[in-house]
Amino acid sequence: MIVRTLDEILASDMNVEGETWASRRFLVKKDEMGFTVTDTIIHPGTETELCYRNHLEACYCIEGEGEVEVLGPEPRIYPIKPGTIYALDKHERHILRAAKTMRLICIFNPALTGKEVHDESGGYPAS
Repeated sequence: MIVRTLDEILASDMNVEGETWASRRFLVKKDEMGFTVTDTIIHPGTETELCYRNHLEACYCIEGEGEVEVLGPEPRIYPIKPGTIYALDKHERHILRAAKTMRLICIFNPALTGKEVHDESGGYPAS
């Protein structure tokens, strides 16, 4: 059984930060679960363009508010608030905007190694 606390994650190298976000990685590839679970903070007033070509991602908002804008052939903006889930099932390029600090529980498949930061394409390398 794997048991971890947020305090343990915050004091470890499984707390990874970027300019607009912080990702606390609870489950990673070495845990051999086949997916990653993160507790992610999106800083208020920020905008982050992302595209996960090597991973599927689902995000469930538990705090804050903002929006996700899907780019591409059928652009659309979806409001995000507590109780909203969005799943990038087609590797969509998107922009995540936080009006207030957003806290998202995110699932990645396949699992992340845990050290990734976004590359120039806005995604993570294949793990």
